[in-house]
Amino acid sequence: MTIPSACPVPSFEEIAESAVVVALPMRMRFRDITTREVMLFRGPAGWGEFGAFVEYDDAESAAWLAAGIEAAYLGPPPATRDSVAVNATVPAIPADQVDEVLARYPGAHTAKVKVAQEGQTLDDDVARVEAVRSRIDHVRVDANGKWTVQQAITAIRALGELEYAEQPCVTIDELAAVRAAVDTPIAADESIRRAGDPLKVIAAEAADIAVLKVAPLGGMRRVLDLAGRIPIPVVISSALDSAVGISAGVATAVALPAEPPACGLGTGGLFVTDVAEPFVPEMGSLGPRLVDIDPTVLPLAGEDRRDWWLERLRRCLAILADN
Repeated sequence: MTIPSACPVPSFEEIAESAVVVALPMRMRFRDITTREVMLFRGPAGWGEFGAFVEYDDAESAAWLAAGIEAAYLGPPPATRDSVAVNATVPAIPADQVDEVLARYPGAHTAKVKVAQEGQTLDDDVARVEAVRSRIDHVRVDANGKWTVQQAITAIRALGELEYAEQPCVTIDELAAVRAAVDTPIAADESIRRAGDPLKVIAAEAADIAVLKVAPLGGMRRVLDLAGRIPIPVVISSALDSAVGISAGVATAVALPAEPPACGLGTGGLFVTDVAEPFVPEMGSLGPRLVDIDPTVLPLAGEDRRDWWLERLRRCLAILADN
């Protein structure tokens, strides 16, 4: 993984000087976590975020660091529009909590609903999706690769009309098999961002929509380059980013040559506390803005966690410097 050539890899000391590690409490469990840890650091263009999930290895995490360096040292690419529509994001909650979540997305016409949560049933998913569908025009689901092919086919048929089903299974071959068996469009996320060749899913005719996330793919300009080479619609989505990371995601979405479908960038409402004023949709859309933060009022992680992130930073910088 490399960062844009116009942006040399900074030294460990340069990043560490301004680095802070925050622990953001979440309103409810999402992606099996209740607190989101990220490292933030300042560069000449503003703040960058290094937020690879703690279970990711260094090779994968280095891309997330590259994205943060790009934001801090280069800033956003030129915009082509003033705003981007965003979807509501509904965690794997009971159906009777749907109204509470959707209230954080005023004006949203699209919702992405998490499904296939461990410990829940297809009936739980159907009830949650139906509750959302009764309030929102367009509904997508995201299984995060948790279904087998047969489970995916059964579930997608049971869930009714969907804009698309995101990453129903893990492998590209499985996605292709599901796509061939159902009428619902299939979106690929992990099969693009965690693949050695992000275009392999296209060659396999395994997806109708590409979900691209700035941090895992190495930054705003890398995502824009990839989007230009993907011959299917592109949706820009969050990787459970803080306001700093969301700023990069929105900047990418408004820089796309063609207006994308509603993007998954309205996840700031999932945090009890963010690092800055969160991005709150207005009439279902977000506009770009640079985020400034006050390190003295952040919800800092403990010293042991800061030490852990600094060591991770050192290792990932070495990977970037070698590439």
